[in-house]
Amino acid sequence: MVAEALYRLPYADEYVRVTQHEGNVEELRSYTKLNGKSGFVMAPFSVSAEDPILLMHPDEVNTHNIPSEANTKGEAEAKKELSLSENERQRAQERMRYAVDFANFHTQVENGTFRKVVLARCKEIRTNEMEPVEQLFLRACERYPRMFVALVNMPHCGTWLMATPEILLEGKDNLWHTMALAGTMKLKTEEMDFDIPFGDESRKIAWSAKDIEEQRFVATYINETIEQFTYDYTEKGPYTCRAGGLVHLRSDFTFTLKDKMRLGSFLNQLHPTPAVCGLPKEDVRRFILHNECAPRRYYSGFTGILNPDGETHLYVSLRCMEILPNRYILHAGGGIMATSTEEKEWEETEAKMETMKELLE
Repeated sequence: MVAEALYRLPYADEYVRVTQHEGNVEELRSYTKLNGKSGFVMAPFSVSAEDPILLMHPDEVNTHNIPSEANTKGEAEAKKELSLSENERQRAQERMRYAVDFANFHTQVENGTFRKVVLARCKEIRTNEMEPVEQLFLRACERYPRMFVALVNMPHCGTWLMATPEILLEGKDNLWHTMALAGTMKLKTEEMDFDIPFGDESRKIAWSAKDIEEQRFVATYINETIEQFTYDYTEKGPYTCRAGGLVHLRSDFTFTLKDKMRLGSFLNQLHPTPAVCGLPKEDVRRFILHNECAPRRYYSGFTGILNPDGETHLYVSLRCMEILPNRYILHAGGGIMATSTEEKEWEETEAKMETMKELLE
C-alpha cells in the first residue's frame, strides 16, 4: 500500500506532498527508537501493538501552491447531504456518556489522585456522500492559515486530517522550540481579527484562574523536561494566541540540544504533555487508557517531519478527525481541574470540534 501525507506549515503559501511507494512504513514500539531517524512521523497518544509509531521514508517529495478556496469546492458540495450527529436522541447519548466520564475523571482530581487529567471524546458524522479528502485538506489550508494542517494516509493508522495549533518540537542544528498551550476560549464575532500580537495590552483577553493554572502546569512540566537535556533555554509568555475561532494561553520555549541524534529520547520525556494527558503523567496516561469511553488512537499523538540533519516540524495531533467509509470521527478534549464544571468542559469540546466540522458544512 502506498503511504502518503500532505502538510502545510503555519502561514506557508505552499504545501508538501510526501509519498512512499516502495517498501513498508517503519513501525516502532518506543519513542526512543526515533533517535537518529528521519522521515514523516505519525505517532499515537500511547504506543501499542495496534497503534505503533509510524515512520514513513518518502521516495517522492513535491511542493505545490495552495489554490484559493473558490477552487477547492467540488460541484457535489451544494447537493451533498450530511447526516450530522445533532439529532436530539444521538446528542443526548453523547452527552450522557460524557457526563459519566466527566464525573469519573473529575473525582480523581477532587480527591487528590491527579493534579490535572485531560478528558477526550469523539463525535461520529455519517454521510451518504464523502468529500474528496484532498479537497478537505485544501479547504483547511485556506481557512486555518495559523495552523499546521496535515492529511495522513498510512497502513495501520488509516486516514486522518488535522489543523493543529500546538508545536511539540521543531528546529534544526542545535536550536529548538516547543510550547505550552492550554486554556481555551471562543472568540466573539468582533474579535475575529485577533491574531498573536505578543505584548499588545490593548487586545488583552481576561482569562479565568482555572485556565491560568492549567497553562502553568503545562509550562512547568516543559521547563522540567527541558532541564533534563539542557540548561540553555528561554521562556516567553504566557500570552494569548488564536487558533481558528478559539484562543489559547501560550508560552514559547527556545533551547539548545547538543545531541540532535537523541530527539527520540527528548520526545519520550516530553510526550504526552499535560496539555493532552495530565499530571502525574504515567499514572494519568494509564487511567485515560482504561477509562475513556472511546480510544484516542492517533488523536493527541504527534505528526510531522523528523530530520535531525535538517529541519524538524512535529505538531500535536489536535483538531483532527479520522476519515472512514461513509463517516467522519471527530476528536476533542479538555483539561479537567478541581474547579472544572461538566457544562463548560462539554462546550469546550464542542467548540474544538467546530474546526473540523466547519470543513464538512
